[in-house]
Amino acid sequence: MAQVIVDTGPLVAILDASDSFHGWASESLKTIDPPLLTCEAVLTEVCFLLRRHQKALAVIALLIERGILAPNFSLAREFAPVFQLVKRFKSVPMSLADACLVRLSELNPECHVFTLDTDFQIYRRHRRQKIPLLTPGR
Repeated sequence: MAQVIVDTGPLVAILDASDSFHGWASESLKTIDPPLLTCEAVLTEVCFLLRRHQKALAVIALLIERGILAPNFSLAREFAPVFQLVKRFKSVPMSLADACLVRLSELNPECHVFTLDTDFQIYRRHRRQKIPLLTPGR
């Protein structure tokens, strides 16, 4: 499979066996070659949602250390286009993490976005292009 940009939902599902999407996300992960691209905003959401699962947080750190998870996106460098996306999709509304991932998709057009978030079916990169998705049922 092409390189993948990973969103909060699949990471949480992979790390939390009680999550209803755990099986799907874990099986999907087996088809993906590392590194999984992401951003710090996604990692912030994951750490918040899994704050009671200390082992899961340690796994996130290990995945980053080993280069399996690559949070190489720079909000400082991509500030203007990210906040233009937030403004454009204010009716959804678009979170900072989602805007960063859409921008990451613009910068890496060969990538699919690995997500549970149906808002990615609404979002467009470069104003008109659908974003290739890896979601349940696809």
